[in-house]
Amino acid sequence: MELKICHLYPDLLNLCGDRGNLITLAQRCAKRGISVSMQEAPLGERVDFATFDLLFLGGGMEDMPDVLLDELHAWRGAEICAAIEDGKATLAIGSGYQLLGRTYKTADGAERDYIGALDFHSIAQAERVVGDYMFQWDELGEPVKIVGFENHSAKTFLGSGVRPFGTVRSGYGNNGEDKTEGARYHNVVGTYCHGSLLPKNPKLADWLIQLALERKYGTVTLSPIDDTLEERAHGFLVQRLST
Repeated sequence: MELKICHLYPDLLNLCGDRGNLITLAQRCAKRGISVSMQEAPLGERVDFATFDLLFLGGGMEDMPDVLLDELHAWRGAEICAAIEDGKATLAIGSGYQLLGRTYKTADGAERDYIGALDFHSIAQAERVVGDYMFQWDELGEPVKIVGFENHSAKTFLGSGVRPFGTVRSGYGNNGEDKTEGARYHNVVGTYCHGSLLPKNPKLADWLIQLALERKYGTVTLSPIDDTLEERAHGFLVQRLST
């Protein structure tokens, strides 16, 4: 089996160490004998999303530069939307997550159109939310605590057809008001969880690998690997954030 990953805008969405998620996916696959190929899609470079199993967008500036928005509105935004509607597994973090929404209102009140792949909007605030946080994820049929680091100034509000990725147990999440964190739509995960997300949350990493592979191969069973160090890092933060 092979997992093919497209890393979107590594030249612009590269401020929060989220590339560690790609390293984690590659290492966990390698330990199971699953090959991984990664291709970067920087500004101006066209790729065929149909050839990939998973799309990844990391965090960058929250008020996106015009050159990026111009490209998204000209052609790439429509391609991302089509891939998402087709069921492509997608992980988007921070401002990469915000880009999938409909609009972003800047601190001075200007409303910027984003790609509208998911029905939500974000509104910049005067103060940033920064710190470790924890939320509950229920995708596996049992509650799983996800830990990470949030660093954003915007509040995000989900619309119709979009459900939260998790429920905040400690920290801020989407907006600090409704206890939601991130967004789930089709095979998309959008989240504010930096840190990086996947190294400290191995159950989520494996779920994402399986989600991407099963779309191509059908039912996939991942062999167990030793997660002693990952679980220790995860458990340390869970304990700290639970007190």
